[in-house]
Amino acid sequence: MKYNEIVGNIVSIDRQITKKPLDYKQILSKYGKKKFITILGKMIKNRFLDEEIIQLIKEGVAIHQHPTVGQEASQTVAFSLLEKEDYGVPNHRGWGWAIGKGLDLKRMMAELMGKKTGYCRGKGGPYLADRENNLFLRSGIQGSYVSLAAGIALGLKMQQSNNVCLCLFGDGSSNAGYVHEGMNIAATSKLPVIYFCENNLYALFTPYQETTSVADIADRAVGYGIPGYIVDGMDAFAVIEVMTEAIKRARNGEGPTLIESKTYRYEGHTAYDKFSYGGYRSKEEVEEWKKRDPITLFTQRLLEFNLLTSQELESLKEKTREEIKEAVEYATQSAYPEPEDYLEQVYAEKEVFF
Repeated sequence: MKYNEIVGNIVSIDRQITKKPLDYKQILSKYGKKKFITILGKMIKNRFLDEEIIQLIKEGVAIHQHPTVGQEASQTVAFSLLEKEDYGVPNHRGWGWAIGKGLDLKRMMAELMGKKTGYCRGKGGPYLADRENNLFLRSGIQGSYVSLAAGIALGLKMQQSNNVCLCLFGDGSSNAGYVHEGMNIAATSKLPVIYFCENNLYALFTPYQETTSVADIADRAVGYGIPGYIVDGMDAFAVIEVMTEAIKRARNGEGPTLIESKTYRYEGHTAYDKFSYGGYRSKEEVEEWKKRDPITLFTQRLLEFNLLTSQELESLKEKTREEIKEAVEYATQSAYPEPEDYLEQVYAEKEVFF
């Protein structure tokens, strides 16, 4: 599955339009320099964190990880466009959603290492969540979070809130019954939810063509009567464009949007996947996708538009490396939960209304 066969010249597609080139001037007019630099910083942070975790795993540190190296222009960018009060429902791959939503790296790393200073006091691990930032705990059942997101969005509508809910899921999960049930409910009730499917072409080790009946998952939006978009998930500007439109629709009470981000993971399904390079994926395929690295592409565009200097880029990278180093040190030095700690947070101590 070569890049041109999957995405070709398509940057962003409304299912009613054949091809739609990016309007950079329009995108640039909606966000200032600070916003673009912030998004780039989060993408770099996601990449460096993934690489650090892979190295820690090799050294024997117990961290459950599904790498997102190569997918930084998808979930990281999408969640970066939310307001703090907006809601996020993540899937199982990586931590780009948490970084995009603005979670603290020290507390994130502590949670991933099972330490009591983490967001869930070391009891969530990769299933981290943060109520303060309205980032919900992900479900262990693949695809079920699409229906959970519909429930959250229903609550927002009932409260007449202006906030939206962004739900992340993968191409493998797209075939689960929960997905169709949740999208149908969201569509019929015009709920303020954005469904963002990261299609990295493989469900674990299986090519998505072998499990999915359509070439483009976004086509399924037609069955729910909602807009479906395909976006080049290697291009941060393309994701910004389509997400901006989807968020606007949701806030205006126009209902849900389905976005399919055509992206690619450079690494295996997990850090223990030894067959992702030259096994179930050819080396040529992986190397071809790497030629359109999302961080490199976004950086080049920012430099071209005079929104970033080489000095600012190096400073940003150095600052990020130091932040990750401090996060690892913080997590390593933090204590594990005591036995009695596991009896806390089992039941709600008061009524909670979201």
